[in-house]
Amino acid sequence: MIHIASRLGRIKPSPSSMASQRARALKAQGRDIIALSSGEPDFDTPDHIKDAAQRAMAAGQTKYTNTDGTPELKRAVVAKFKRENGLTYAPEQITVGTGGKQVIYNAMMATLEPGDEVVIPAPFWVSYPDIVVLAEGTPVPVSCPQNNGYKVRAADLDAAITPKTRWLILNAPNNPSGAAYTRAEMKALTDVLMRHPHVGVLTDDMYEHIIYDGLGFCTPAEVEPGLYERTLTVNGVSKTYAMTGWRIGYAGGPAPLIKAMAKLQSQSTSNPSSIGQAAALAALDGPQDFVKQRAAAFQQRRDRVVAMLNQCPGLACPKPEGAFYVYPSCAGVIGKRMPEGKTIQTDEDFVLYLLESEGVAVVHGAAYGMSPYFRISYATSMAQLEDACSRIKRACERLA
Repeated sequence: MIHIASRLGRIKPSPSSMASQRARALKAQGRDIIALSSGEPDFDTPDHIKDAAQRAMAAGQTKYTNTDGTPELKRAVVAKFKRENGLTYAPEQITVGTGGKQVIYNAMMATLEPGDEVVIPAPFWVSYPDIVVLAEGTPVPVSCPQNNGYKVRAADLDAAITPKTRWLILNAPNNPSGAAYTRAEMKALTDVLMRHPHVGVLTDDMYEHIIYDGLGFCTPAEVEPGLYERTLTVNGVSKTYAMTGWRIGYAGGPAPLIKAMAKLQSQSTSNPSSIGQAAALAALDGPQDFVKQRAAAFQQRRDRVVAMLNQCPGLACPKPEGAFYVYPSCAGVIGKRMPEGKTIQTDEDFVLYLLESEGVAVVHGAAYGMSPYFRISYATSMAQLEDACSRIKRACERLA
């Protein structure tokens, strides 16, 4: 029998991916399932981006490219960072990977030694801690309570940093909470980081353009130029341009780090898809008017979902500033009994109850490092969202 490495026992499959697979399996069995578990825009990739991919294929751009991105796409990323974030990079400071997840994985694998610590504000995207563990680092979660808008406070960040801290991973707008930082809030965090010159900053800006209520987006190296040489600014085309399946992420950072990440990538996947890169080039260099239009549609959905969930007995749903998730508390249903008599003891119990009783698939909060909560993705039609929220309310009302 083939032996499975012990390192695999230290991590778990992505809970959000598993929830989505479970929903698809139940649908295939004929169940009436509304899946709100996937972090994926329901909008289609814009036509001009798909057309660019077709032109690239017709022109024979189907061969290997440079390991970490074509020169053309790197130049487009350089221009994007300058235009939208006020960050100046040279092409050798840019890396392109097979999705933002690979870029983050490369960064951790290229920099962490056994015992190095990585501070991760919670709630967090499910993959951050496991990537750190695979790289033999130690995740250090920092609780960001609901009464602080799910945002990390400067004092809590400062307290979490030790001589072993190698990175802070910051994600805003945040998955799963939708929390985003004002410039003043970000400056308070960067002030802390300036006092700890041994700590790098990996900022995951994937939801940069899905932000609401006139809140301006900001990123650490832009707010505090003194962090430029120790910040890896990660982004991608998945969420902004509805290109999740194209698998293109990118980052800008210090040239020695980028070179090390390219070395690692050369021995794993080599280059990202040549066709995906051509499509990403068209996304970054093409028209951007639809981006705000889609964000406005997401905001309308957010407002409706928040209003309906706050009518459900036992739930409390704050209004997120960005991304396309809500992260309601289900503390008010813990300890209640389901119709068949079983007591809800955890957020996972509640999520399974919603799936089995009403066919609504969401993800439990423990997967994101904070309970008792659950995540709903509202990246689906208003009609489906209203139906799902009505089902959730019905399920809550049946609890004794």
